[in-house]
Amino acid sequence: MFAAKRLLASSASWGKQAVIRSKHTLPELPYDYKALEPIICAEIMQIHHSKHHATYVNNLNVAEEKLKEAVAKGDVNAQIALAPAIKFNGGGHLNHSIFWQNLSPNCSKPDAAIVAQIEKDFCSMEEFKKRLSEATVAIQGSGWGWLGYNQKDKKLQIATCANQDPLQATTGLIPIFGIDVWEHAYYLQYKNVRPDYVKAIFDIANWEDISARFKKAAC
Repeated sequence: MFAAKRLLASSASWGKQAVIRSKHTLPELPYDYKALEPIICAEIMQIHHSKHHATYVNNLNVAEEKLKEAVAKGDVNAQIALAPAIKFNGGGHLNHSIFWQNLSPNCSKPDAAIVAQIEKDFCSMEEFKKRLSEATVAIQGSGWGWLGYNQKDKKLQIATCANQDPLQATTGLIPIFGIDVWEHAYYLQYKNVRPDYVKAIFDIANWEDISARFKKAAC
């Protein structure tokens, strides 16, 4: 009985927060659609951002509106039924919002702090890239390869998530650098050769953003 009351109280609080905050919006890219060429062509970027990411944002807003209504009605079954849609579309929004910032047309280098941590946890930058690439390429179906930070153990770790599962909510790791391997992220250009796409991603990695995310997670 106590657990049920606590669940309802938590759901009501969630619903109130949804009422007072504005809807999610599609973030603007910090560069033009063609800026990442030749690594990622403009057509892929335009479709990926304005179609796929936009769909996650729209569907998340719809799901949260339905959740607000379910909370207002005290319909716990409806609230539970909405969880998969919120997880999928919310994860898609979170993941892509990081992904766009993780990439850049401007060459940058990792700062000393993240280099030291990578060398501590993976022996070398080359070994880190190898391990992240292998894990990401090996994902069955759609998903994401991640470099994440374990705040408890104070170390960087490689992890993969299926579909649009968000890294932190799924594993507890703080997302630092993500590689999207849904086919819409690369198929028009790389066809079924996922390893070539994953290898090329490192050439447009925004190490300023990646380093900043590491510093924030590790502080």
